[in-house]
Amino acid sequence: MAKSHPAKFQQDSAPQFPVWASSMVAALTLAISLISLNTILTSTYGSSALAMLRSGLAVLMPGSSAATPAEQPAAVAEESGEQPKYRAIGQFLSRRYRVSSEMTTSVVANAHKIGADLKLDPLLILAVIAVESRFNPLAESVMGAKGLMQVIPRLHPDKFQPLGGEKAAFDTHANISVGAKILKDYLRQTGDIAVALQLYVGASTEQNENGYTDKVMAERDRLTQVLRDFEAKRRTARAQPAKPIAAI
Repeated sequence: MAKSHPAKFQQDSAPQFPVWASSMVAALTLAISLISLNTILTSTYGSSALAMLRSGLAVLMPGSSAATPAEQPAAVAEESGEQPKYRAIGQFLSRRYRVSSEMTTSVVANAHKIGADLKLDPLLILAVIAVESRFNPLAESVMGAKGLMQVIPRLHPDKFQPLGGEKAAFDTHANISVGAKILKDYLRQTGDIAVALQLYVGASTEQNENGYTDKVMAERDRLTQVLRDFEAKRRTARAQPAKPIAAI
């Protein structure tokens, strides 16, 4: 009995060390392989491979630390596309006219898309909207001018027809599209933005005051300054060095 107890202990305990040791060797071997792979990936694909490698090591070796979002290159976190610009202008308009920022941002995006298609300054379109309706998409005058750009649907059935007819006058995209086309036509005819704006206000509302052009141009100047400030901030943010990624 005394001799059988040590024998049983050795039989139960003997396999435990080789299993632990083999697991450790496998983990270390894999880690070395991953590090070697990282050298190849980094030289080929850049530093983004390092973040992928560290995430893998964190799973295999709980003691290691994966890269946190704060450690990622600034370019990864930076929002791409034109949406940040649209949002900056939209937020300014939202505060100025006390309307929804979601709505104004959508209007800004529409104005830029339509302006690009017509080769018409989108900030001029937005300035006309500001003076005509103060960004109220449901605005309607006693003369029948409707929507953001205060267009009279019965005077422009040909322009509304491809967009769903005159009933689309309160639709944001349709209203801006028709209003911008009308303004573009006046610019082609006159070659003068001041005269074109005077024709526009005469065609869209009953007002035809001399100060209309000044109001529109002053609003466009304000929007231009908002855009300049946004671009300056974005350039400054891009110029700042990215935080270094900690070594493994």
